Amino acid sequence: MSEIILTIEDVDPLELYGENDIKLNLLRKAFPDISITARGSNLKLIGEKKFTQGAKGKFEQMVRLLRERKALPIQVVEEIMLDGAIPFTPHLNDAAGKVLVHGTDGRIIRVKTLNQKKLVDASEHNDVVFAVGPAGTGKTYTAVALAVRALKNRLVKKIILTRPAVEAGESLGYLPGDLKEKIDPYLRPLYDALDDMIPADKLKFFMETRVIEIAPLAYMRGRTLDNAYIILDEAQNTSSLQIKMFLTRLGPTAKAIITGDLTQIDLPRNTKSGLRKAIDILRDIEGITVIRLGVEDVVRHRLVKEVIKAFERDSEQQRDQWEEGHGRLPYHRGRQARDEEE
Repeated sequence: MSEIILTIEDVDPLELYGENDIKLNLLRKAFPDISITARGSNLKLIGEKKFTQGAKGKFEQMVRLLRERKALPIQVVEEIMLDGAIPFTPHLNDAAGKVLVHGTDGRIIRVKTLNQKKLVDASEHNDVVFAVGPAGTGKTYTAVALAVRALKNRLVKKIILTRPAVEAGESLGYLPGDLKEKIDPYLRPLYDALDDMIPADKLKFFMETRVIEIAPLAYMRGRTLDNAYIILDEAQNTSSLQIKMFLTRLGPTAKAIITGDLTQIDLPRNTKSGLRKAIDILRDIEGITVIRLGVEDVVRHRLVKEVIKAFERDSEQQRDQWEEGHGRLPYHRGRQARDEEE
């Protein structure tokens, strides 16, 4: 029988244990054969040595990450308990202490993964950045945080957020309601990100005075967007003409981030994704760069990673079966496979 008493210093016990001990209970669930008791600044572990030592190691990871990052999301604790991996890589140290923006209620919004750090760095040295990766990797959220930071620091005078209004085109006429009611559901993710970063009354003022503008991509046609931070979201669902139209709207002092997931293209079968083509032909132009995020950057529920991995395995199996049986891929599977490889 082994007894270990750990003393907590320099961290907030509430942030460490979570509300109603939700994070501490994850440690208890991972080590059901030992007793884990928290009292004040001490944590007591009692049980077989191999289990108490394992729990000690996991708990010390939690403390270290909280001390270094000033935050410990429950998803991070889940990953630590799952496989022991520390989701914040060591060479993220410089970025982790850098606050992107202070959100509503004083919440601090920080970079959470190495590739998110690369996205932040790329935005500081390039005027056009493509951020490509699967769902849940923080592409849009990080982009919006960068735009809000630029606005607060008076580096730009306005923020423009846009995305294709309907995944397989932009025909809104069949939807009920006025124009705003037709469009808003497709732009909701952008509103959600802004709600986290700007108080409601201030956001309302910015929207009314068009300091922050959210509009479907079709509404960008014919405009010159200058002294602005512009984000094109869900760009995998643009045609080549649409993404060209967007990129040619940029004024001399504009900055743009284009986000998208090349594994979730909803365009008609014979329409090539404008995002993929733009990356192919623009990647070597100075001032334009591409940042690729992967499953390791997923910051949603830990099961999101497993879902992405499962679909990737299924795509690979189908591709192998077609290659063995037909010697080539059908058009729509070939396009998706090429997009995934890109």
